[in-house]
Parts: sequence; C-alpha cells; structure tokens
Amino acid sequence: MSTVPLLRYEDFSISFGAGRREKFAVSHLDLDIGVGERLALVGESGSGKTLTALAPLRLEPEGAKTTGRILWSGSVQSGQELTSAPVDLLSLPIKDIRDIRGREIAMVFQEPMTALNPLFTVGNQIVEAVQVYQPLISKADCMAAAIDLLQKTGIPEPGKRFHSYPHQLSGGQRQRAMIAMALACKPRLLIADEPTTALDVSLRLQILDLLKELQEESKEHGGMAILLITHDLNLVKHFAQRVAVLNQGNLMEVGSTKQVFKHPENAYTKSLVNSEPVRDLAPVMPLAPVLLKTDNLSVSYPVTESAAWFKKSLRHQVLRKVGFELKQGQTIGVIGESGSGKTTLGMAVLGLLGDSAAQVIGEVDVLGRDWQKLKPEERRAMRSSLQVIFQDPFGSLSPRMNVMQIIAEGLDVHFPKLSVAERESRVLDILREVGMDRSALTRYPHEFSGGQRQRIAIARALILKPQILVLDEPTSALDVSIQKQVLALLTELQKKYNLAYLMISHDLAVIRAMSHEIMVLKEGRVVEFGDTETLIKYPRQSYTKELFTAAELT
Repeated sequence: MSTVPLLRYEDFSISFGAGRREKFAVSHLDLDIGVGERLALVGESGSGKTLTALAPLRLEPEGAKTTGRILWSGSVQSGQELTSAPVDLLSLPIKDIRDIRGREIAMVFQEPMTALNPLFTVGNQIVEAVQVYQPLISKADCMAAAIDLLQKTGIPEPGKRFHSYPHQLSGGQRQRAMIAMALACKPRLLIADEPTTALDVSLRLQILDLLKELQEESKEHGGMAILLITHDLNLVKHFAQRVAVLNQGNLMEVGSTKQVFKHPENAYTKSLVNSEPVRDLAPVMPLAPVLLKTDNLSVSYPVTESAAWFKKSLRHQVLRKVGFELKQGQTIGVIGESGSGKTTLGMAVLGLLGDSAAQVIGEVDVLGRDWQKLKPEERRAMRSSLQVIFQDPFGSLSPRMNVMQIIAEGLDVHFPKLSVAERESRVLDILREVGMDRSALTRYPHEFSGGQRQRIAIARALILKPQILVLDEPTSALDVSIQKQVLALLTELQKKYNLAYLMISHDLAVIRAMSHEIMVLKEGRVVEFGDTETLIKYPRQSYTKELFTAAELT
C-alpha cells in the first residue's frame, strides 16, 4: 500500500445555521486515505460519517457550510489542462467536480432500491454511466462492458439480468449492480456508504470479498482506494486495514484495525468496541406452560404465469410445514437469509395474513386456542396477550400522535372503561419500566432518538400485559451501543414478567445473546432447531455452518 495520500481532509468542518445557532456536524477533521488503501470510518448515527463521505463529491445537503480543505491527488480536468497535483475539492467549480464524480471518485449508496432508477433496466443504467465518461465508444461496446461488469460482480446470468428492472433483483443483486455502476469508469477512490446494511450476514461478507477482489484487479491501473462507512464492527475487522472513529463530528481515534480493536486508546472507542450484546438469560422453568405452538404451518401466495393462449395459476410456498413450541419465559430465535420465510412466520403467528392473498394451512395455537378458528371478535380480545415490536421504530409510530396517545391507544381498545387518571397512571408506570419519564408524554416520535423510539414501541406493547412478544428485527435500525441497551431492557423485562419472545433477526450476535433455542429457516423449511449454544458449537447443516461462519460465531 502506498503511503502517498490520495485524499486528505485538512482542518475540515461542516456546519449548519449561523451565529449562535451554528451547529457543527463535523469539526476540524484531519484524515487521509492512501492509494490502494481500505479505510473504515465508523461511529454512531449523527457522528458525521456520511457527511464526511459526501463532501469530496460536493453532495452535502443544501444549507451546509464547509471550511478547511479536501486535497485530491488524482487527476483533475481543469479547463483544458489535466493536472495530477493536489487540488482542493472544496474550491473547485461544480463543473470540474462533475468530471471527477464517477471517473475519479465513485460512490455506492446504502439503499440500492432508492439509488437505482426504477424506470430503467439495470443494464441501461450501467451503460449510461459508461457513456457519460467514455462518449466515443459504440452502444454495443457499452452494453458488452456493462454485461462484463455484471459478471465480474458475481450476478448470475448477466446477459439476462442486464434487461431486468431493479425490483426484479434481490437485495444482494441490486447492491452488486450498484457496485458495477460505480466501477464502470475505474475510479481511483470508491466510497461505500453502509453498502451492506440491508443484506443478510452471508451476503455482507460476499459483497466485501467482492470489493477486495475488484480492488486487487485495479492494481493494473494504479490501485483503487476504498472508504467504507459502517457501524458494523464485525465487517470492519474483516475488511479494513485502518479504522477512523468519529463521535459527534470529532475524530476520536485512528489507527490500524488490529490496534484499534485490540488496544483502543479513547474511552468512546472502548465503549464502541465493547458494545457487543451480552447473554444474560434466565433458564426456562422445567414445567413452563406452552404459550404458542405451530404444527405443519404452511403459507403460500398465488403466482400467475401468462401466455398468449393460456393462463396457469401456481402457488409460491413461503413456509413449509413449520412446527415449534414456545414456552413461558423462553426466547426462540429465528434466523435465515432473505426469502427464507422469517417475517412471514411472524405475520402468520400474529394472524396478520388473513386479509391478504396468502393461503395459511396448519395450526397456530395461542394460549391453548386455535388462532385460525377464532372469530374476529374473539381474536381481537386475545390480541392483548400477543403483541409485536417492529424493526423500524420511526415507521411503526404515528407521527401525528404524541407518546401519551401512542401508548394509551391499546388501553382505549381493550380497557375502554378506565378513568383518565387510571389511564395516565398506567402509561406513566410503563414508561418508567422502559427508562423514560413524564416529560416524554406530550412529545412526538420525531423528537426522540432511535433508541428512545424503540423504548416507546416496547412500552406500547407491554402496557397490555402480553404473555407473548414477536420481535421482528427489533434492533437492526439502531447503533450498536443503543442496541445493547435495548436488548438489556428486553432481557430484564422477560425476567420480571416471564415473557415469551419469538425473535426474528439476521444479526446472529443478537440471536446468540437473546435466545434459548434457535430455529434455522431455509426456503421456508426448518433445516435445524435446537439449544442455542449447542447449535452454534455443533451445527449439523452446511447452510447453518455458513451462516455462523459469516457472522464469526464459530
């Protein structure tokens, strides 16, 4: 790796507002990225990671004020002159920056479904990137180059996928297509902003291994540097050569990956490195009653194949004969890749598939009663015993309701005869249980952090005194330190109220910390089921071994 800085931030700051209201998102940053280097920029939400990454391309939000310098040592077209001497990207006119975007510095964004244009095929979007920066080559050559890039990034049947629209690709394929587009012009620097957040753990490592391979190939034309923005510390250990830690816009620590993880010097870095979830479960009582049971549970959706002269109706099996028993005080963790049926299982257990086109076969027993055979009014009365906490606390809380209204809504449905004083007393009691106070009652969801919003969602579920909670990726939208706090809260509440959890997650560290037993789903089938520690140490199926190896749990 060359020691010559390819990109250097010198006393770089970015702020919003003016005068007394000026707020610094990044403050006096000094950081460099070497030619061919892999640098990870880590930190919690609001630390300034993404703003730091956007600044070299001048993509910072409207109203942002930047100071200091960002020196670029790659080639820059300035007027009619091509120069390789370091230039300050913050002082260049936007027309020169446009020449740098894509050709010299490319970016892979966090959510490929948002970044890709849904109206154009994936192939055409890559062709467009090639044509902008290589306008003299023919369209046929552009198409061939695009297909070759799709093949290099590991997309199966690249010739066919060239004609696919973004929604017709899986999450991993969309992210690979984004990488292909970013690499179309052989950039000197690739900025990857949370490129694996929406992907399963095995796909995450595949994407990072792919970036390493592509970086190795790029050595023929000087070597591509990669700036990885992430909050996933396991990925950083697997991928980066150096790590820079940001906290509230300030650079806390920078050093080799081994040094930062083994011997962190800064207190904040130490807390970040040691924020892995802790296993602190109470054992399940030997004679604990079964609260939730499924037997031969299958779910399918209609799929229609049409041709000019016939139509044939088929069914796509999402779940296939799934059976398990969840006892009082127990947590069963459900793992598997995207499309394995995890979320469908949760929705089937909650009885939230009845109004869709889904066909549900088999039994779901809740507290000894067949959920499928209950009348609507009977099922509604039982919903207080079976609650759910969703993945995105911001999306699951109404922005038009304050905290009092959000938490009390369940009471209004199930206990309509409560007086105003009783209602408020119950809301305050449950708020204190989740570590919040009376001052939160009149505030709205947008006024809270992600961790606080998830605490509000937990309070909303617990106020009805449920016996069973379905946890659908309850911490995936949270930073690692906040995640640890929420998981500790859920563990404490389970011990106190003897709750049963069905926890759905792709984060195997979370599953290991929270689950008494693990259910492994693949293509709708249960391929393995057993005690958490035993299954992690001695997985029988190759699929399970791959999942655990990818998460570095074995």
